[in-house]
Amino acid sequence: MADTINDRIKEILEKSPVVLFMKGTPLFPQCGFSNQIVSILNAVGIEYDSVDVLQDPEIRQGIKVYSDWPTFPQLYVKGELVGGCDIVTEMYQSGELAELMQKENIARKN
Repeated sequence: MADTINDRIKEILEKSPVVLFMKGTPLFPQCGFSNQIVSILNAVGIEYDSVDVLQDPEIRQGIKVYSDWPTFPQLYVKGELVGGCDIVTEMYQSGELAELMQKENIARKN
């Protein structure tokens, strides 16, 4: 059992190579920025886990401190913050996001 919010966040990040902290769920995003990253991840075709920060106020606040990033969504690959909507969108458009996923051997959806 995780003791602190940082322990809980580390546990979440260790369970899956790609984690999206977002408002809502991939099926029902609760903000346009979260929806945009879900669309991008689906377009890239990779498997990822998501955490609905609206359902867990402790995670919602804790991940901002953990990442030193004040907004959502936040995309992590192999435990490292990639960025929010603007950064992920730019990386997707330039091809960097697909390159990163390939370099990190992230599984593609079947």
